[in-house]
Formats: sequence, structure tokens, C-alpha cells
Amino acid sequence: MTETTLRDSQTEVLRYRSGWMGISAVPGSGKTWTLSHLAAKLLLTVDLQPDQEILVVTFANSAVDNFTSRIGELVRDYGLLEGYGYRVRTLHGLAGDIIRERPELAGLGNDFRILDDEDAQAILDELSFEQLKKHEEFFSQLLKPDLSDKKAGEMMRDVKSGMPSLLKDLAHSFISSAKNAGQLPTDLAKLQKSRPVTPLFQICLDIYHGYQERLKLLGAVDFNDLIYLAWKCLKSDPDLVRQLAYRWPYILEDEAQDSSKQQQAILQTLAEQTGNWVRVGDTNQAIYQSFTTADPRLLKEYLARPDVLPLDLPESGRSCQKIIDLANRLNNWVQTSHPNEAVRDSLTKPFIIPTQPGDSQQNPPCNAHSVELVTQPFSSDEELNFIVRQAKAWLKAHPQDTVAVLALINARVNTIAETLKTNKIDYVDILMKVPRETRETIGTVVNLLKLIFYPLDLKVADKAFLVFYRHFRTDNARSRLVDTARGWFRNLAKLEDFFYPAEGDPLEELSYTDPDTASLLADFRAAVLRWHQAAYLPFDQLMLVISQDLPLQPFELATVHKASSFIKIQMDNHPEWAPPELIDALTDIAKNERTFFSVSETQDAFNPDLYRGKVVLCTCHKAKGLEWDKVFLTSVNNYDYPSGAEKDSYISEKWFILDRRNLQAEILAELDLMTSSELNSVAHPGIGRIDARNELIRDRLRLLYVGITRAKSSLTISYNSGPDKTPAVAYRALLQEENYD
Repeated sequence: MTETTLRDSQTEVLRYRSGWMGISAVPGSGKTWTLSHLAAKLLLTVDLQPDQEILVVTFANSAVDNFTSRIGELVRDYGLLEGYGYRVRTLHGLAGDIIRERPELAGLGNDFRILDDEDAQAILDELSFEQLKKHEEFFSQLLKPDLSDKKAGEMMRDVKSGMPSLLKDLAHSFISSAKNAGQLPTDLAKLQKSRPVTPLFQICLDIYHGYQERLKLLGAVDFNDLIYLAWKCLKSDPDLVRQLAYRWPYILEDEAQDSSKQQQAILQTLAEQTGNWVRVGDTNQAIYQSFTTADPRLLKEYLARPDVLPLDLPESGRSCQKIIDLANRLNNWVQTSHPNEAVRDSLTKPFIIPTQPGDSQQNPPCNAHSVELVTQPFSSDEELNFIVRQAKAWLKAHPQDTVAVLALINARVNTIAETLKTNKIDYVDILMKVPRETRETIGTVVNLLKLIFYPLDLKVADKAFLVFYRHFRTDNARSRLVDTARGWFRNLAKLEDFFYPAEGDPLEELSYTDPDTASLLADFRAAVLRWHQAAYLPFDQLMLVISQDLPLQPFELATVHKASSFIKIQMDNHPEWAPPELIDALTDIAKNERTFFSVSETQDAFNPDLYRGKVVLCTCHKAKGLEWDKVFLTSVNNYDYPSGAEKDSYISEKWFILDRRNLQAEILAELDLMTSSELNSVAHPGIGRIDARNELIRDRLRLLYVGITRAKSSLTISYNSGPDKTPAVAYRALLQEENYD
């Protein structure tokens, strides 16, 4: 889009030169494009000093790459030097930058490190297990009567009870919320002296104490600490605030609806000095509140301030008119007619407007199948069969389309994946923790490492040989040669006679009858012997030695280096681990059972256009920011999308807890009371329950809106019976339109 084809709303945004401004951007409105152009425009028009930068803050690492690339292209077009005069950071990356300016203010050394999320979860697992055993009687009292006779050890093994994961989730929410409120364990312990606390609060506080002690021993901070400590640094040193405000005189914030209280406080502290703060977001897409400290009300309050210029980006060229109309109908119904009046603030204006004639992004044309609202009350299996039939038919008729099937929870996505696999439908699962290329690369290194530490295992050696020559797969002649060599390999009486022959080399005879196979085996043996000689090296360095003998692509080599750094951290955290434990950690990544920052050809940003003709499986949460030609939005029942009706169920009200108490709501409400001035308020069973239910309802309404707005040309919505055998109340409202009576 050029200057001459700017939409009126974008022109208004690009007129900005100073002050505080808030932008409400609908799905597909081009907010990244607009904010990138604004950054480039400011570089051209404002008087920046050589040591000043425009700061762009966004939510995810992939968005950082996107902004950096777009701004770089624009400044090149304007004849400016790429990479100078602007900085793009995530909020956590920015927090790390602030702390490293004055780490002593945060009580840290210059060599502090950030704890891997998997390690943080492992610490919480261990601490929660200890508390579960220590307070067996208390937790037994929380269970339904038919479960109360279970011992703590049995509860840990009984997946159905769910108590271990529930306690860990409670502790995680407690710690995150406490840090977001600026309360460390010592702060809460002081407050505790002036008012009584419930046993559950004390247990979570004990876990918090233990968790922070572990971090201290490791010389590490977690991601919540980054935000808290950055805020602490700014609060305690006005000179640092002035220094950073001078360096970043303009702050442009993307995805502002996902900011937490402390994240906003960091930016506001700087912006109060600079006077220049632009926040872009869409509170209708605030879908992370359920499991993070994000609070979309903060952006709403910012937009309502008298000193903030509020603007809208309402035009979107993503979806066809029928899909836009459906999204707007949902928005309007929620605001005006939702039976639970407390949640009518879930969605807000602006409504989505299609682009005008002449716009470079024209909305797709509508057709007879642009919006299909299925009225049939499927069972769970019937809905799966429906998806299979519809997906097959669509892909046959539209083989070049991008197609997605969306569900609310991971378990349902996994079930859909199994069904598609059974029916031989090609699919891609976004829920995979690690991209396939990364897992394959690490899997190769794992199999070769196993051969070093399990040198007499013939099966291990056979697998290692196969992955050593994995680059021969695409060459039929070489692939057959590898198969021949493996056949010879499997017939060895003793593996050590091949690697370290005592009397005569078994390859000598083979070299006369089959020199090509013998050469292949000899090269493999030479590499393994080199690795044996390097086995004295630290495990992380041994990985790099192995990688040098493999024909790796640049992104694969980068992956091995990143994995080596990961292993070094594990070695520091777990000095008692031997090579088998380190191999297990890498194996978990290769099996997609552990998260890992990866390097791939796609830079970890999922691009639906790379998977045309395949079905992409995804939760509505993961779908945010993506779009497909065809979307199947599934399981839109009153169980997954509750409304506040008497018989509705809620994910935080666990089935195995007596009276279905919402323990998470109770513990967070008690934390709020502890840090408030309401000394007469007392925590009790059921506290916070209604507020928690309403927050979940709001979250689900926004997820439904996000799911609808992922579709470009065609959208099919269905529901399965669920526990209450009814479609979601919001879905019933959409079905009441005259075309769906």
C-alpha cells in the first residue's frame, strides 16, 4: 500500500507527531503495517539525536521479526540506513534491557540468566508434590467424599483426580499475580501478620518461598521477575528513567490489549517523561486473560483518558462481507442482548468495515458457502465424522486453499488429529511444541550421541548409521546402498569387532565384493572413532563436534548450537545429571514433549500459505494473528462457551473438588484482599467465584469472535452435544437470524 492508497483511518494515524494516542484496530485491519509506517514516518520527520531511537514494543518474538523486517524495508525505500534510529523489542526483552542497565538495582549480578519455562515448571512440580504430601489431610478434605480416602501418593499417580496439576496451576497463578502486584514472599509474609490467611493461601505462599529460593540458588530470574525487576529499577532510580526516556523519546506499543499492570507501568513510567506514547490493540481479541496477568481493561481505560487521542482502524480486507456481518452481529448481540448483563462489555466497537473500492486489499467475494451455521446437534463422534467429510470435499474442490479446523482446547484438537490421520487426510498440527525440522535435527544428534554412550547396542548403532546418512534419502541409488550396508551391519556378531577389530578388519573382505558398501561403512566408522576420542569433552561441546561431521543446512547447524546452549544450562542446573539424563532431555524435544526455542527456515512464524491443500489444526488461542481461506469452527457448545446459566460448567471448577469450588478464584481473591486496604474483608469458600465465571465467559466470547474472524472466504460453525446437549447461547443468537430459522 503506497502513500496514495492510504485508507482515511491510516492517514489519520500517520499524521501523529507527538502526544499520547490509542488505536483500536479490528482483525485484519493492517495494524502492523500501519505501526511500521508510523515508525518510519517518525524517523523521517522528528528530530532524533544520534543516540536516540524510536522504541517499538510488541508481544511475541515472531512479531519482533515482522516489525524489524517491515521497518527495515521502509527506511531503505526512504533512503535511510536500515537498523538505525529504531529498536523493536518484546516487553520481556525490553525488561531485560532495562535491568542490564543497572542490574545492581534489581539485586542481580551482570551474569544473571533467565530461567527456561520448562525448568520453572519442573521446580513447581517438585514443590507442589512436596506440599501435597505434607498436607495430605487438608487436600483430602477438598475432594468429593468418594475420593477423600485417597492418599497423597495415590493422588499423584491418579490422573483422574487432577490434584497435582491443579495445585501446580494454583501456585503458578498465585506467583504470577503476586509478582504482577509487586509482592515478593517476604512482602506477603509481613502482610500476613495483620490478618489471618486460609490454609491454601499459606501452602501457595510456601511454594512461592521455595520457588524464589531455587531461583536464587541458580542465579536466575523467571519471565515474571523480568517485568517486576525492571519496574523496580525504574521506580528506584529517577536518573535511569530520564536516561532511558531520552534514549527512547517515542514509544509505539503493539498488542496493547495483552499488557499486564506492571508491563503497562514500565511503559507509562517512560512515557510520562517523553510525552509520546502510541498504543495499538483490539480488546475484542484479548484472549490471554484466563492464564496470564494480561488485563484488557487497562487499554480501555487508556483510550478513555482525556489526554489520549483515540482513533480507530475499522476497515479490514481479510474476510468476505458475510463473515464480516456475522462477526459484527456477534459483537452487537453481546453488547446489547447477552442474557448475562455483567458480560456485555466483553466486545466493544468499532465494528468491522469492508475496504473501499480501489483499496489494495479487496475483500474476498462471497458465495453460497461463505457462512454455514450447522443446526444439527452432533454427538462428539458425529461432529468428527462431519469434519472429515467436509474437509475432504473442500480440499477436493479447492486444492490450493488454506484450510483450518479450530477447537477450544488442546485435547479436542488432538482427537481431531487422530481422526484425520485415521482417514488419511493430510494435516498440520500447530500445537506441536517444536517445529518438525528442529525435532528432526535434534533427533539426529540424539541418535548419534546414544552410540557414544551405548557403544555395544547393535540397535542403537543401526539407528545411528541410518541418521548419519539421512541426507541420502532423496537419492534412490544411495538409499539402496544404505539399506545394503544396514543389512550387513545387522549380521555382525559383535559390534566391537567392527569399530575396534582385534584380528582382521571385517571391512577388508567386503571391500573386494562390494567396495561401495564398504566405503560407506568405513566413513561411518571413522566418524564414530573421532567422536569416541572427543568423549572426554563436556556434553554440550561433544554435540558440536558431532555436528561438524554432518552435512547440515545453516538453520540445522544453528539449531544444534542452540540445543548445545540449552544442554549447558541443564548441566549448570543439574550438576548431578550424567549423559543419559542429558540425552533424555534432548529426546523430549525430539519427541515434541518439551518446548524449545528453535531455529527454522520459517523463523518459527507459522505461515498458512506454506500449507495449502492441507488441514491445519489449531486452538482458537493459537489461531490469533492467522487467517485461512476456509475455517471450520467446532465444538461451539454451552460447555466450551458458557454464558452464566445455572447448569453451565467452568474449567476452573474441577469435578473432583467438593461443591465444585473454584480454588483458583479463591486464592487470587484472597491475594487481592491481602494487598488491599480492606482489612475487614475475610476470605471464605466461594469468594471470587462469580467474578471468575464472568471473566471466563468474557474470554470465551472473545475467542468465538477471534475464531469467526480467522476465515477469509468460507466459515462453517458446528457444535457437539457436550454435557448439556445445547449450542452455546451466543451461537443460538446467531442461529436466530432469519436465514437460519
